[in-house]
Amino acid sequence: MIDAAQALTRLREGNARYVADQPWAAGESAALRRDRLVAGQAPFAVVLGCSDSRVPVELVFDQQLGDLFVIRVAGNIVATSQLGSVEFAVQAFGTPLVVVLGHTGCGAVGAALDALDRPNDDLTPSLRAIVGRIQPAIRGLGHDCPERGREAVRANVRAQMAALTAESALLAERERQGGLRLVGADYCLTSGQVDFFTEGDV
Repeated sequence: MIDAAQALTRLREGNARYVADQPWAAGESAALRRDRLVAGQAPFAVVLGCSDSRVPVELVFDQQLGDLFVIRVAGNIVATSQLGSVEFAVQAFGTPLVVVLGHTGCGAVGAALDALDRPNDDLTPSLRAIVGRIQPAIRGLGHDCPERGREAVRANVRAQMAALTAESALLAERERQGGLRLVGADYCLTSGQVDFFTEGDV
């Protein structure tokens, strides 16, 4: 298993290939790779991303079958099942890197902003549960913020990153011991580029 820094480099390089429209040429057939992975998996990174159909994680990072452990949910929120999924990958496979990936034009973040601006009862209880996970992080963003949408996406990513360790003793301890790194990022629908947050952004 590679370490977190190497894992992050692989994701950066893969995204650069995706943006340049120069995907990695697989050295083995899909059938051979499937056969090889039947016995087990060793994903080098966990990615908690949004369900948006325009953000397919393996394509965005130009990775192959078995490389990434991907959890997708609207708004890339951390609720019980998502948290358990991350814990599973970290504990079962020793995966060293967890990325929380937001994206421009996120419908769930937009719905959370709308619900703050114009409270209504149109959301189903299940949708309110998603929006409710996002709203605390974006409540302080003023209407006069010129980049309100993007800032809301990034604020939500930071909040979900914090939730991972606040709500999981396992993840908090792995991070404290240096065996796990958490990174936030956002994806631009227009350019295809992933912007990883610096340490000061987290």
